[in-house]
Amino acid sequence: MTAPVLTRLHGPAHTPQGHTALRRAARRVLLHNWTGSSTVPSHGLYPHQWSWDSAFVAIGLRHLSVRRAQHELETLTTAQWGDGRVPHIVFNRAVPLGAYFPSPDFWRSSTAGAAAGAPQEVETSGIVQPPVHALAAWLVHEADPAASHRRGFLPRLYPRLAAWHHYLADRRDLGGGGLAAVLHPWEPGMDNSPCWDGPLQRVEPVPASTFRRADLDHGAASDRPTDLDYGRYVRLAADYRDRGYRDGGPGEAHAFAVEDPGTNALFAASEHALARIATEVGAAPGPHLRRAEALTDALVTRLWDAETGVFRCRDLRADALVPEIGIGGLVPLLVPGLPADVVRALVRTAAGPHFGLGDTVRMAPSYDLAGHAFDPGRYWRGPAWFNVNWLLERGLRQHGYTDRADALRDAALDAAGSSGFAEYVDPYSGEARGTRDFSWTAALALDLLAAARPPAAPTPEEDTA
Repeated sequence: MTAPVLTRLHGPAHTPQGHTALRRAARRVLLHNWTGSSTVPSHGLYPHQWSWDSAFVAIGLRHLSVRRAQHELETLTTAQWGDGRVPHIVFNRAVPLGAYFPSPDFWRSSTAGAAAGAPQEVETSGIVQPPVHALAAWLVHEADPAASHRRGFLPRLYPRLAAWHHYLADRRDLGGGGLAAVLHPWEPGMDNSPCWDGPLQRVEPVPASTFRRADLDHGAASDRPTDLDYGRYVRLAADYRDRGYRDGGPGEAHAFAVEDPGTNALFAASEHALARIATEVGAAPGPHLRRAEALTDALVTRLWDAETGVFRCRDLRADALVPEIGIGGLVPLLVPGLPADVVRALVRTAAGPHFGLGDTVRMAPSYDLAGHAFDPGRYWRGPAWFNVNWLLERGLRQHGYTDRADALRDAALDAAGSSGFAEYVDPYSGEARGTRDFSWTAALALDLLAAARPPAAPTPEEDTA
């Protein structure tokens, strides 16, 4: 394995000179993390292909190599299950089993998932991650429509993406209200958010002595979820596996079943993107637009808390909104057609005491700054993450809050450069936390740079896959 890049820039990244240096550094990170068929989030901590990571990576890669960005999404979706789910990890057989936990021999997808149509030629996990893929595919197409048409990119992706969305709408509407449920804290991508603490209380953890955490070989224990968290994660994943990864229907007795606003906002936004893709490939966009509208209505009906001006998670077992305020509650800003009064309230909440965006902090934290469980350094319990801030920047800009979006873009670029493309940062100090040379941080920095100035043409080296 090659040595890590560990690039750290000094000075503002949003100057012309800073843009050039940051673009070169981000390119080096993505080249370093490319495996030949996909991009790992990081070689040490995350040595396989992750689902929503690859979507964000493709969004940035389109500014370096459209072909490689296409390949990123194609590789991921070839591991799709017969029931339509896109698994949250696609395992690389060349990586030793001990390099990551839970490893392929824990998930046993090709056997335990056989009834759900798990692929036999590759091992995957059995859970999913947020459906940002159609949005990513559309942005990759827009980067070079001629190349997309020439390679038949969208006609290949469209049926896979349509099946993926159908799975979420059909198999995961466990609450019966039109939203997709998540069955594990890893599924919404915000693994140890305090939003899951209440629902997780029902889960009996397996003893820490029964598993070995490979993540602590590469990250500080103070930055990572606790052993108690992991004991519950393992219990949930093992129970789901032992049931053949069966989702069931409304009323199915999953120990953890939550409607997450971030996941469903990305579902709605990606349905809008899928409608554009459908038009491009000669399919009917109407079903996707109707589903996007239904998801938006359900988000507001089931998860909107007008009193605090934020979307909340719904614990389906208790049929109640979760009291914690997490960053997923702001992600619906990304949704086109969100009611104007809801948009205005979300922007006020983002700038208010819960998130302090543009006042107390420059990048939005992952959890309520005033929350009882806030921790500026521990994974999703407070640090600022680049992918979520990219989503907020896009949402603010989409709804006309250009100055706020510009400020957030500049803050993200500065933090990406000064932190060495950290996985996440302390929202107050900007101190790097987690691993460095993180792929989606580099990729989304490239995307923000491209929006800030006309992109340079890819070099021949960049434009090869």
